Amino acid sequence: MFATYINCLTVILGSLVGLFLKNRLKNSYKEVVFTSSGLITLVIGISMAMQTGSFLILIFSTVLGGFVGYALSIEDGVLSLGTWIESKLGKKHDSEQAAKNFALGFLNASLLFCSGAMTVVGSIQAGTTGDYQLLLVKSVMDGCMAIIFSAVYGPGVMASALVILVYQGFFTLAGGFISPILGESGINELSAVGGVLLMMIGLGLLDIRKSKTGNFLPAMLIAPALAILSPYVMMLFPSVCL
Repeated sequence: MFATYINCLTVILGSLVGLFLKNRLKNSYKEVVFTSSGLITLVIGISMAMQTGSFLILIFSTVLGGFVGYALSIEDGVLSLGTWIESKLGKKHDSEQAAKNFALGFLNASLLFCSGAMTVVGSIQAGTTGDYQLLLVKSVMDGCMAIIFSAVYGPGVMASALVILVYQGFFTLAGGFISPILGESGINELSAVGGVLLMMIGLGLLDIRKSKTGNFLPAMLIAPALAILSPYVMMLFPSVCL
């Protein structure tokens, strides 16, 4: 868990730096921050999505995950959680938009920091072999992105450290059991779907298309499940190629 604690700390420190810069940026420069963060997030998302071993799995998991997420209104629930965390932290805002930015910062930063293969593989390595190197590299990357995201969204990005603690902590403690089940293909497909979600965030930051990204979170469960099941499907139906 040592590397996970470091990761949480770098996100908090990066967020503090971003908040310091945000309050001192002219309005004309804020457009630069939005555009840069959108493009960077888009590039990261594309690179992650290309790790898929099957575009059929990527398509099916995204569509099915979206259906499930919209049926359950997951994004509304996550945003409500972000607002609740804000209230517990004692934050009071005069505008509804400021409260929404806090919740969006919490949601989007959580997706950014927890959707990649580095999160899963690094946590499993840390839990099973005691190798923290991958998570420490990720910690530096997350800290840098926290600066940019908190300059855009505000203090909600800092709250994502709680999600990192739970998510990475889970894979670290249960890595020995989960790793053989997911396998390399399952981890790759989970990361690929995470990349699609990051692309949605990037397009939103660039004001190209706003999507309820949180509603697609079930896709991150469906993708590795399909990857695990695909060999059995091909055995039963040789003409089907996932």
